[in-house]
Amino acid sequence: MTVLPADRAAVLPVGGRVRRIAEIPGGAAAVGPFSQAVVANGFVFTAGQIPAISGLDDQPDTFEDQVRQTIVNLRSVLEAAGSGLEHVVKVNAYLTDPGRLEDYNRVYSEFFGTAKPARTTVCVSLWGVSLEIDCVAVVAGDAVPGTVPDAAAEAL
Repeated sequence: MTVLPADRAAVLPVGGRVRRIAEIPGGAAAVGPFSQAVVANGFVFTAGQIPAISGLDDQPDTFEDQVRQTIVNLRSVLEAAGSGLEHVVKVNAYLTDPGRLEDYNRVYSEFFGTAKPARTTVCVSLWGVSLEIDCVAVVAGDAVPGTVPDAAAEAL
């Protein structure tokens, strides 16, 4: 096992261009040692976003507004990375109450409408929040909404 000196990064860079976005201007600060998003090979991988407005103590009162705030936070991270909700291809959602799935779906549809990215939703225990959402999106310049590349179309 190799032990890296304290002044070196614990994660070595991968091949290709990788851009890490640590903070989002105007957004709540990260609550741990992670990037809000990593852009690599034409994709944006986001950290889990929560309903925090300026911090954990500043969240909307209703569950529906917490879902909206979480997706707004997710949108802000995507835009800072050069993407947007319309370029999302996969969503992972974590809810603390399985009885809120219908409410979650209703608000989620306000933002994603007919785009319908692939999605996984599970019920878990979270620290101080009712939900968390992360996603994978295509960088905007690499995405052509509503189309499938020719090689991919032939494989279908």
